[in-house]
Amino acid sequence: QVQLVQSGGGLVQAGGSLRLSCAASGRAFSTLIMGWFRQAPGKEREFVGRITWSLKTAYVDSVKGRFTLSRDNDRNTVYLQMNSLKLEDTAVYYCAASYSIIAASPEDYNYWGQGTQVTVSS
Repeated sequence: QVQLVQSGGGLVQAGGSLRLSCAASGRAFSTLIMGWFRQAPGKEREFVGRITWSLKTAYVDSVKGRFTLSRDNDRNTVYLQMNSLKLEDTAVYYCAASYSIIAASPEDYNYWGQGTQVTVSS
């Protein structure tokens, strides 16, 4: 009974920045592990990062130092701040929620947002 609604995304030039938002329903938001994934056409869905209820974060190596996860429990919202964007960051980005603190694979997540397109141009 958790619903995730994403916003943000769009077209940005290489080297630019973009922030994605994911708003969750339910009073249990603060207990959820919130993850982000991305998927380009013809490719597997890729883990990007996650943030726990205690604000511990983990990122895939390719985005470390460029992407930052945060969450606002009062607004039931998680954010993905993307800086220094590269062409290879182009994908549909999904937020997801899990009850597992070590969740990294798509199968570990119980709820999913609708996805939003991020396109990085040269």
